[in-house]
Amino acid sequence: SCRVTDIISTVEFNHTGELLATGDKGGRVVIFQREPESKTEPFSQGEYNVYSTFQSHEPEFDYLKSLEIEEKINKIRWLPQQNAAHFLLSTNDKTIKLWKVSERDKRPEGYNLKDEEGRIKDISTVTSLQVPVLKPMDLMVEVTPRRVFANAHTYHINSISVNSDYETYMSADDLRINLWHLDITDRSFNIVDIKPANMEDLTEVITAAEFHPHHCNLFVYSSSKGTLRLCDMREAALCDKHSKLFEEPEDPSARSFFSEIISSVSDVKFSHSGRYLLTRDYLTAKVWDLNMESKPLETYQVHDYLRSKLCSLYENDCIFDKFECAWNGSDSVIMTGAYNNFFRMFDRNTKRDVTLEASRESSKPRAVLKPRRVCAAGGKRRKDDISVDSLDFTKKILHTAWHPNENIIAIAATNNLYIFQDKLNSEMH
Repeated sequence: SCRVTDIISTVEFNHTGELLATGDKGGRVVIFQREPESKTEPFSQGEYNVYSTFQSHEPEFDYLKSLEIEEKINKIRWLPQQNAAHFLLSTNDKTIKLWKVSERDKRPEGYNLKDEEGRIKDISTVTSLQVPVLKPMDLMVEVTPRRVFANAHTYHINSISVNSDYETYMSADDLRINLWHLDITDRSFNIVDIKPANMEDLTEVITAAEFHPHHCNLFVYSSSKGTLRLCDMREAALCDKHSKLFEEPEDPSARSFFSEIISSVSDVKFSHSGRYLLTRDYLTAKVWDLNMESKPLETYQVHDYLRSKLCSLYENDCIFDKFECAWNGSDSVIMTGAYNNFFRMFDRNTKRDVTLEASRESSKPRAVLKPRRVCAAGGKRRKDDISVDSLDFTKKILHTAWHPNENIIAIAATNNLYIFQDKLNSEMH
């Protein structure tokens, strides 16, 4: 039993993988830090322990629209580290905040004009000057808000992405994408606006957006219609006309009442190389080549056994679940979540795939991740197979993250965070 506020809503490694941040529905951010490897056990990889916890967003009320604004953290994005401090952006539905995370292990002592408690001394009693000294103290992690970027979104923010110029970032809601400078909070530039003049003509919404990892002028956004649009900010200030449109032609024979819902893209991620795009829709994960717009390069079935269950998944609203996806550090394996606390991995080279389970048992230090199998309704069951009818749809892995260059993954299972290290090699090879 967990409190709703404890449900994890986003997971993100920083650029080195030494820190891992999670956001939850209660507006909190928890940062984990990887412990250095111990000298006594050189093979014991450093575990991740809680480094800092802070309240990022509070619930608000919009009196003009009589709307409650949830404190839930939708996304966290780290800025590349440039000095001893770390910076991260966090956002709820309306407001983005820039946080500074820094360490203090020394404190000044011996002030001239203040006593040890910090009270101002009577000047007439100060007869000599002393040089203040820095004394060691217990390590303190201080988190301070540096900027608040507010009032720029009419609709709910679903994405933030830091540009490779490290000076700007963008935020996307259902109908618009804004470009911000990290130092300027009172204005942003609207770079995409798909809002129709008449809202009754609305046919699609923006579902996710991300900057290219190396070219600061390129970004991509996905839509509820299953399309991807690559935009180039050098072409025009308002990128309503895309440079490239990635779309898979629909198979008329496969058309059903649910076709549009399940083709909506819930997440899009550039590969580390910048050459490919990874997208996730309800039933599949797809890899697109930036040089080929007509169809995806690769399509992976995440849980094809749910095709026969779409009616009941529509009735219990699961069909609207937004699953995220992730690349490993070398762009050779992709990962995405499923139901029953299962998550899926696909090796792009060997074409092998595996279903793994996030659970207390599997996350113990010596535990080995055992592949799981789901058999379709009426299919032949092997030992240990799970019938599609006994899957738990309340246990869903929506949020996952992959360490930028090591085989370490973070899996958010409702209110538990599982970190698996070096347990993946044997499964995929």
